[in-house]
Parts: sequence; structure tokens; C-alpha cells
Amino acid sequence: MTASEPQTGAVKLANKRGAARLAAVQALYQMDLTSARLMDVVAEFENFRLGKEVDPDNGPDIYREADPQWFRAILSGVLQSQKQIDPVIQKTLPADWPLARIETVLRSILRAGVWELLSKKDVPAKVIINEYLDVTKAFFEEDEYKLVNGLLDRVARKHREEMLDESSGDGEPA
Repeated sequence: MTASEPQTGAVKLANKRGAARLAAVQALYQMDLTSARLMDVVAEFENFRLGKEVDPDNGPDIYREADPQWFRAILSGVLQSQKQIDPVIQKTLPADWPLARIETVLRSILRAGVWELLSKKDVPAKVIINEYLDVTKAFFEEDEYKLVNGLLDRVARKHREEMLDESSGDGEPA
């Protein structure tokens, strides 16, 4: 299994925004690897993936229903703001760990999460962090979620006015 494929198992099922976040990370990954255009990827996901059966011959493997507006907002927001997002991520990473060194799916998760923290002030930071931790756990079995949690928590503390308690992992899903 590759990191670009969500894992099955004990991963929490996502709500519509959570499913949109997961799909947006997959789309960002695809765009990063293939240089596909935004509208082509949006059309592909909306026509063939969001809420659709993946392989009807191999059982009930379906994509969860996702909020298409949230999906589009994340994709277009990350692409439009990437020149602002990447330096925020880079400043939060250890000095000897450049963003380019981060695995592509993980980089997509970080970009989407940082974009939401900076742009979606109406969504509590804890919710955004928790949702991207769930997305991370859908792709990775190791400690990558710790990097995502730490980085998004530091970005939220620096760029959000609301106070986060020490355990940023207990918000309600948006």
C-alpha cells in the first residue's frame, strides 16, 4: 500500500467536511505528482470519487459523501496561497529539515491544514487540527501524526487569536 492510498481499519469515519479534507489531500497529492490542472482534478473527484463506489465488484468500498464546496475551497485556497503557506510551514519545521524533504502526501496534509488555520477563522483551530490528524492516520501507520499535530498546533498558536489548551486533540469535528 502506498501513502497516497488511505488505509482501512480502525480509522474514524469522517463527516462531510472531514471527507472533503481527505479528498482534498488526495487531490493535492495528485496535482503535485502530475502537474494536473485544478479544474481537471476537481472535475475528476466530483464526477468519479466523492460519494462514489470505488470498485463495486469487490464489496462496499465507497468514498464517503463529502462537502464539495469545502473540497473546492481547500484545493483552490492551497493553490492560491501556497507562496504564503510554504514559508509558514518551513519556519515551523526544524532548521535542518526542508519542506522539500517531507513526503508528498504529508506535505499535502500540512499545506491543507495550514491553509485552513490561516484562512478559515470561523472553524476552531482544535477542530482543524483533529481533522488533519484523522487524515494523517488514514494514510500513515507510524508517527507522522505527531509531526502534523506539533506543526499545526504551533501554527495555530502563532496565527490564531483563540487560545488552545495543551492537548490540541479534543475538539469537535466541523
